[in-house]
Amino acid sequence: MKILAIDTSATAASVAVAEEDKIIGEYFINTKLTHSQTLIPMAEQLLKSVSLSVKDLDAVAVNAGPGSFTGVRIGVAAAKGIAFADEIPCISVSTLQSMAYNMLESDCIVCAVMDARCQQVYNAMFKIIGKSVERLTDDRALSLEDLKLELERINDKVVLVGDGTEITEKFFDGKLSNVVSAPINKRIQNASSTAIVACRMLKEDKTVSSDELMPVYLRLPQAQRELNKKLGVKQ
Repeated sequence: MKILAIDTSATAASVAVAEEDKIIGEYFINTKLTHSQTLIPMAEQLLKSVSLSVKDLDAVAVNAGPGSFTGVRIGVAAAKGIAFADEIPCISVSTLQSMAYNMLESDCIVCAVMDARCQQVYNAMFKIIGKSVERLTDDRALSLEDLKLELERINDKVVLVGDGTEITEKFFDGKLSNVVSAPINKRIQNASSTAIVACRMLKEDKTVSSDELMPVYLRLPQAQRELNKKLGVKQ
């Protein structure tokens, strides 16, 4: 079982290859280069480095959202393109769920947060016990104030994970003593965690065709929201 996993949901971009629940290779880059410049060369070089071709893959997985509208589109388009010719199954992974897998064996509540701008975050909550991951909420977009009120009712240790960690931490201003930030090496979404989720999903036959694979958005793009506002359309 060999899976190529892709993440371009935020500023960083990464690709990973998993084989039988083991990560055998990963490339990660966090620069201002656009994903359209870096992603396909990274994927090609990674497959070459682990002596695999696209035809060897059992599935192509991607963090399909939420996240940056452009980034998510690029990642999903790349996954579709890689899988299409050889009819390789695709796996649509929740970006927020993959981020929770950064904290496997940490025994905590993971609060996955991505910057959604305008004092909002994309968020989901997960309970980690050993290698077990239990989803506590759906993926959602909510205000930092609402998230703060929700976390105030939790007594367990809560770990912030994701590219929204810094803005969330700043908003909380140290007023939630049980909330801490993940270590920097576990904080940002990455394709190796996407691959771990995908391995479990593949075993459960949770795949789609390249035609069926689509981005997952929790709200309309900013330009559409501004247009709707001008037109008086309810958001």
